[in-house]
Amino acid sequence: MVDIIGGIIKALQLIISGDPTLYGIVYRSLFFSGIAVILAMLWGTPIAMLIGLRDFRGKSIIKGFFNSLIGIPTVVLGLVLYLVFSKGGPLGFLELLYTPGAIILGEAVLVTPILISIATTAIEAVDPEIMSLAKTLGASESQASIAVLKEALNGVLLSNIASFNRAIAELGVALLVGGNIAGLTDVLTTAISRYTQRGELDLAIALGIILMVIVFLINMIIITARKAKMLFTLGRSPQ
Repeated sequence: MVDIIGGIIKALQLIISGDPTLYGIVYRSLFFSGIAVILAMLWGTPIAMLIGLRDFRGKSIIKGFFNSLIGIPTVVLGLVLYLVFSKGGPLGFLELLYTPGAIILGEAVLVTPILISIATTAIEAVDPEIMSLAKTLGASESQASIAVLKEALNGVLLSNIASFNRAIAELGVALLVGGNIAGLTDVLTTAISRYTQRGELDLAIALGIILMVIVFLINMIIITARKAKMLFTLGRSPQ
């Protein structure tokens, strides 16, 4: 018990003092996860718009596919990506394994189903009359789609925030394709694992506290966004 209390005290001292090793790991985590979400947004949002705005055969199957991928174990995805990025894999020639690029791409793949599922739901919740009205006013198909996307903007932003939350808190992908190399590919989750195994509990606890604060703040943002969306919807509903 004394060791735990001492570890917590030292951890708080490291956080307050601005320890460069500690905050270097925090910076890498935020940067890798942020870029991963941007990448997922670039290819995930058009897919969500296609699913949400079009009726086609097999639509429910595709939606179910992305929904099921949300719960994929990160260690399984990490193993698959390891095989893909390894020298004998299809993308081995890129030499991405154990680099920041591998973590970013891996986390982007991980959060894509979350982003698509939430964004699709938000787009489908928009009144279909908005797209019809836009076309009636002379808008092209793409312009009408953008009008719908604007109406679903809160939900789309929510999908990005939820994706970031998933990315920064995952372990399997970052560990297997990043290698947990100190100062290069170690992030919050992998560094916590390494320092715990080495008995450096002060650093592990400090990183754990920071990770929990980040996750807590993100969850508060999500809750606030949902409440704001609900109030906005109620405010626009006919009296």
